This record gives sequence, C-alpha cells and structure tokens, in this order.
Amino acid sequence: MDDIDQQIQTLIDDAPDDGITGQAVEAIGPTLQAIAAQLQHLQYYVLQTLDRGWVMTTLSSRNQPTVRKNVIYAYPTLKDVALGPHSIKDPQVIGVPMAVAHILFQMLSIKSFDSIIFVETPGSLKRNVEVRRADIQTLMQSQLREAQGASTLPPDIA
Repeated sequence: MDDIDQQIQTLIDDAPDDGITGQAVEAIGPTLQAIAAQLQHLQYYVLQTLDRGWVMTTLSSRNQPTVRKNVIYAYPTLKDVALGPHSIKDPQVIGVPMAVAHILFQMLSIKSFDSIIFVETPGSLKRNVEVRRADIQTLMQSQLREAQGASTLPPDIA
C-alpha cells in the first residue's frame, strides 16, 4: 500500500480537470496527512453495498437513548469485517480495501453520517479511533480558506 504522501498525490492526480478540485485537494493535503498519521494503518476495509454505497450503523447512547449518530466502520483487515456489527454473509455487502487518505477525503462528500470508526487492532474491536465528519470538515474548510487567502497575495509580496 502506498504511503500517505502517495495516496494524497493519487487523489490530486485523479481529481477532475476543472482547475479547482486538484488545487483544493492539494490545499487540504497537509490536513489529510496529519489525520492519517494518527491512525495505524495505510489501508482499511469499508463495507459497501453492490452499488458502492457505504454501509452505516446507527449507534445510540446508553445514557441518552434518544441521542443517535450514524457511523461507518473501517477495519484493518478483511477478516476483521466479520467482527463488526454487520454480517459479511449478506451477499449485497462487500468489504472493500481503501487507502486511508481516500476514506478521509470521502468524508467531505458523504453528508449522511457523523463519524468513521477506525478499528485499529486486528482481531479485536476494543481499540478504535473515532474521526468525526464535522471536525474533518471544519479543519479542511479552514485549510482551504488559508490556501485561498495565500493565492490572492501578489507574487512580489516579499
């Protein structure tokens, strides 16, 4: 699996040739890299339906049953998918390997979930890292604003 820098470069290279998306991905690259560096794996398995939709799980608080959130699980190995709340036996659901930078980038476009839970320890669901979509979105929007501000400066500012 590619390292995080290569994963981000792939995102930039695969961006639509619209003059904007590639620059935006490049601008948020450091944020993607910083978050991915806090995770243990370069690739995770995400459950998807046959039409490539991500499988979500609704969790509710034990203390506040009315408080709910939609999460997506990302597993370190295909074998670990079977440990999760969704059965891999469903023929309409498959575990798809994805680069961690790609998963984080997708968080911007999927509005219907609150967090991704990265399962970090193969063979166990005990050690997880939750990455909230709202936090990622805030960080990336800030990074984009910063990049836009930098690009409006005249080239001879020094």
